[in-house]
This record gives sequence, structure tokens and C-alpha cells, in this order.
Amino acid sequence: MASRLVTEDSKIIAVDFDGTIVEHAYPSIGKEMLFALATLRELQKKGHKLILWTFRSGPLLDEAVEYCRANGVEFYAVNKNFPEEELTENISRKVNADIFIDDRNVGGFLGWSEIWQILHPESGRFDHTLKNPEAHTNFKKEETGLLKKLFGKK
Repeated sequence: MASRLVTEDSKIIAVDFDGTIVEHAYPSIGKEMLFALATLRELQKKGHKLILWTFRSGPLLDEAVEYCRANGVEFYAVNKNFPEEELTENISRKVNADIFIDDRNVGGFLGWSEIWQILHPESGRFDHTLKNPEAHTNFKKEETGLLKKLFGKK
């Protein structure tokens, strides 16, 4: 496997399999989605940790992991936060990722070309922007700008 460049912009990216990496054909493996594996390989080269986050389990999961491995994509973890994690009823099945790539997103799957452009524009710097950043904070931001000037809020 190619060496990975880890940078401050590296993220943990959870990726679904059916309908995202491959077309829906469950329980079979569908045809590759356009640019899926090439994009995932490039994300790995940029140092991102990829987690396969899928409904599949048992032999069907093993087939999906092997399909990706045979096509040059090696996941950091599969349906876990890290490879050594022991899954118990006290651990959430939802993984702790910075970004989720899934065909069931609100608005549908963007396509791999669009995902690449969002994650790595021409500058090559990771520039993930949120459509509603306020929804992703756990604290109240200090008021600045026009409201502060008009109403003297401190």
C-alpha cells in the first residue's frame, strides 16, 4: 500500500458501501459507482482515515471489504471507530467520523466527482464547509459584527 501523508487537514471519513461505492445490488456486489474507488484511493493518499460503515455483516461484509481491498482501498476500520474496538451492547454502532459519505444523505448522493471537489478543491487543501455551521457547535458563539455595533452587546 502507498504511504499515507498525515496532515492537520486529515479527517476520518465514514463511507457506505451499497449505493455509494457500488450500485445497489444487495446482497450481491453491484457495479462500481463512477470514480468511487479512484476517489477513495486518493483520499487515502491525502492521509484521511477511511471507515467502511455499512449495513452488511458476516460473509457479505467480508465480500465488500475484499472487493475494496482488491481494488486498492484498505479501510482503517470496518463498522468500528478503530480496528481494535470490541463491539458490545454498550458501544454505539454509529462511528465517530468527521464526514459521512452515503447515498441516503438528505438531497441524495452527490457523486464521487462532486465529493472530491468539495473535499479537495484545486488548492489541494481540505476545505470541508458546512451548510449550517451553527448546527455543528455545542456552544454559543460570541456575537460580533453589525448586531454588536448596533446594540452594544458585549
